[in-house]
Amino acid sequence: MTNKLEGKRVLITAGAQGIGEAISKAFLDAGAKVAIHFFSSSENAEKIAAEANEAGQTAFTVAGDLTDATKAKASVEEAVSKLGGLDILINNAGSLVDRKWLGEIDDAFWKKVLDINLSSMLYVSQAAAPHLEKAGASSIVNLASLAGRKGGHPGSLAYATSKGAILTFTRALAVELAPQGTRVNAVAPGLILGTSFHNTHTSEQSANDTIAGIPLGRAGNPDDVARAVAYLASEYDGFITGATIDINGGVYSA
Repeated sequence: MTNKLEGKRVLITAGAQGIGEAISKAFLDAGAKVAIHFFSSSENAEKIAAEANEAGQTAFTVAGDLTDATKAKASVEEAVSKLGGLDILINNAGSLVDRKWLGEIDDAFWKKVLDINLSSMLYVSQAAAPHLEKAGASSIVNLASLAGRKGGHPGSLAYATSKGAILTFTRALAVELAPQGTRVNAVAPGLILGTSFHNTHTSEQSANDTIAGIPLGRAGNPDDVARAVAYLASEYDGFITGATIDINGGVYSA
């Protein structure tokens, strides 16, 4: 896998924290050239890039609001310019935003959650597709969620809906982009601790209750996800497209 990723040009959205940071570092360690996207806070993105470049790796940072189609395209074009092309796109950006029950969801909240998780993925994929076609054998990996399979915990209706849509988006895009040589897959993480997402939205009691129902007996960590993402992205001569890998410790076997 390392050999397959060496020298590949990768854009990772929201690549500076949590799962995104682990993915960025996994690709850098495998010898890829990485554009680390961030939205509002540049500090960690710049730190990761600086440390990578000091270690002889190649990393750049790219800023942008991906919920705006024009700005998303500009971010992709900047990444392509810095990387000299694009072989791999990792659509990692997303957020629960807040826990709101059915009666609490208004139009603004609904649109915000779907824009962050789903519209941003559409805009970035649209902008990246022509560059991925030029690269020949190329790959997109989308970040879905176990919530998209099961519906999530109470208060995650909007988030779970957007993540469920990503599963279908992945299958449909895989069919559309197959003729140009671009494979499209997804990963659906379950409980992944050590991220700002769960630090913000998951209580210790809720995490412990969830872990009690995981057959492997532990929560996941960002590296568990990063390894699967790197695998899916690296299979240039592979036959895997339109698939979703569940990363949840065996919840479905329970």
